Amino acid sequence: MIKYTKTTVFLLAMLFIVSACEEPEQEIFDGITPEELAQSTDPALIDVLKASAYQRIIGTWGGHNSLWSMHEVASDELVIAHKGADWEDGGQWLRTHRHEYVATEEAINNGWNYCYTAVGDINLLIQQNPNVTALVAELKVLRALIYWWLIDAYGNVPIIIETDSDPTPPTRSRADVFAFIESSILDNISELSTDNTKTTLNQWSARTLLAKLYLNAEVYTGTARYTDAETQIDLVINGGVFSLENNFFSNFSTNNEGSSENILTLPYDENNAGGFNIAQMTGHYQTQATFDLQDSPWNGYASLEEFYNAYDATDARRNGFLAGPQFASDGTPLTDDNAEGADPDGPGLNFTPEINELAPNSLRQAGVRVAKFEYRIGATPNLSNDFPIFRYADVLLMKAEVMHRAGNTAGALTYVNQVRSRAGIDPLTALTDEILLAERGREMFAEGHRRSDMIRFGAYNGAWWEKPASDPFRNIFPIPQTQIDANADLVQNPGY
Repeated sequence: MIKYTKTTVFLLAMLFIVSACEEPEQEIFDGITPEELAQSTDPALIDVLKASAYQRIIGTWGGHNSLWSMHEVASDELVIAHKGADWEDGGQWLRTHRHEYVATEEAINNGWNYCYTAVGDINLLIQQNPNVTALVAELKVLRALIYWWLIDAYGNVPIIIETDSDPTPPTRSRADVFAFIESSILDNISELSTDNTKTTLNQWSARTLLAKLYLNAEVYTGTARYTDAETQIDLVINGGVFSLENNFFSNFSTNNEGSSENILTLPYDENNAGGFNIAQMTGHYQTQATFDLQDSPWNGYASLEEFYNAYDATDARRNGFLAGPQFASDGTPLTDDNAEGADPDGPGLNFTPEINELAPNSLRQAGVRVAKFEYRIGATPNLSNDFPIFRYADVLLMKAEVMHRAGNTAGALTYVNQVRSRAGIDPLTALTDEILLAERGREMFAEGHRRSDMIRFGAYNGAWWEKPASDPFRNIFPIPQTQIDANADLVQNPGY
């Protein structure tokens, strides 16, 4: 048995086109030769080596003003209305909602930096441990996950691997990035574990990622790959590892690490892995008293009225919103003494589905709020709920989609209705693209999938509340101007 001691070192991220960032702390083992390291199958060693890479992607995914915010506010699910000067933020969220975003948006640059900082960390780890086969394989699939986020949001981006040293890597086409993601997964998936690890990649989550890639292949490359998507979906379903939770909200509770449904999650923790602050982002200032939160929320994100009203009254998932009169944790009705005179509800705190206007004077109480994730009584601004990146209900709905697109609508209904049954609502008897997209929205609300789904179904450029029809070039975000200023070899996306 190899004996070694643990020592703490700092890894410097290999950053080519991103801003400098705080160095991640990571434990590694010394007293071990490169040959022994390459041959080691000690899971503790592998876990320690890859820890900083996973810590980096936990990062700001579940926080404000980065990728998740971009996906949600640009869709028909969530909006950040201007309440006078509050949430004006230079007009960024107004432009995002209306699909008028520009290359200087802060969130768009934050999302880019988030992804490429993680890519830099992964590349450095591969450089340092090139012969640790299991580690390198998992890191390459993790890098593919990040490139999936990049191809979906920005389309044409640089591909940077561990052997690159070019400080100004060029833009690569979306088709090239697609091929890179695909090969990164296929070449390494056999080395991944089949254990249900949830917070680290395994063969199940890698196949789900591959299915997502193929499902969107027509958007990314112009060539449909629905049959390939179904192959990967079937492997996950037939593996028998995952099942729907009886209670929808078990997947989003504070202690949701035991969910039978979550396939890959980001394990947020209020003490050791902060950054998930949805309660702050969506709650009214007085929501602090509802959950005895340690800090006052910011009164920002709310659901669009039409989206909320698309739920049946008996749909259990409708309870994933804070709606109607609000109360303190002891049952006392809450009031907003600063409620506008124009608010028909007066000072009594009442979240109404209707939002009077997007800007400039949205009412402070307007809009139902996100409550899909449990807000623990007494929670800090950083929640401890694990955020699901991939979930089995999504896999079932993807199966329904590929069957529906192949003309097997009867078969597709069996999978859609499994998900609806868990929500306590009647089964569907007919299925159209519009119905399926709506069902995906009701199930996957606020999990970061809606924008991509709307693009795939051809609905993203349509008009909705306070948003006119938009041009197809808006289906990808601009390359951040800050990055173009730093790298003359980057090419801006068409239309921007």
